[in-house]
Amino acid sequence: MEYFDGDEKKIVIQKPSLIYPIIKRTFDIVMSLLALLCLSPVFLGVWMMNTICRSNRGPLFYRQTRVGLNGKKFGMYKFRSMVVNAEEKLYQDKKLYAKYVANNYKLKPEDDPRVTCIGRVLRKSSIDEIPQFINILKGHMSLVGPRPVIEAELKEYDQDKLLSVKPGAMGLWQASGRSHIGYPERAQIEMRYIDQACMLFDIKIIIGNFISVFKGKGAY
Repeated sequence: MEYFDGDEKKIVIQKPSLIYPIIKRTFDIVMSLLALLCLSPVFLGVWMMNTICRSNRGPLFYRQTRVGLNGKKFGMYKFRSMVVNAEEKLYQDKKLYAKYVANNYKLKPEDDPRVTCIGRVLRKSSIDEIPQFINILKGHMSLVGPRPVIEAELKEYDQDKLLSVKPGAMGLWQASGRSHIGYPERAQIEMRYIDQACMLFDIKIIIGNFISVFKGKGAY
């Protein structure tokens, strides 16, 4: 099974070969280097906007702890789209945190007082995700894989299975509708990728992610 734009499609995908991990890592390194080189003007542009906009002044990057391969924790990079110390403010506000958990560990920008004006643009366009190419280059993540989760989300998954692969910057869940799809369906979709992973499937997912970003589907 494969999900794209909410439509179910029956496909046959061969099991990954023994050389698949080598090809996948090589692809990750080459693509992340190219992306960081080609998108370097974006880094400069976001930095300039942070400098100009008073409400968004602070560090360029936001680093959040996520759980990766074999349960190893790492700092996932994003362009900062919230006020400084946003995570602490979330945990301190019990009502806001309850709403965050109930909404599948996310908050819509219009419901989240921590999101800055520039942050709304970055999130809607998915530009805030670009620094994750640094994580890919470091080997914390892959270009394609299940979305890296925070520790609290692990209970939604078959943990042993989820943590048997590297998390990805792009995944089947995002190609299927991103934040429009919550738990438990999100976990089922991510598990399906692990069962069917191969290079051809990865390429299909990358294309699906670009389509989702272009449509702005489920981005917040």
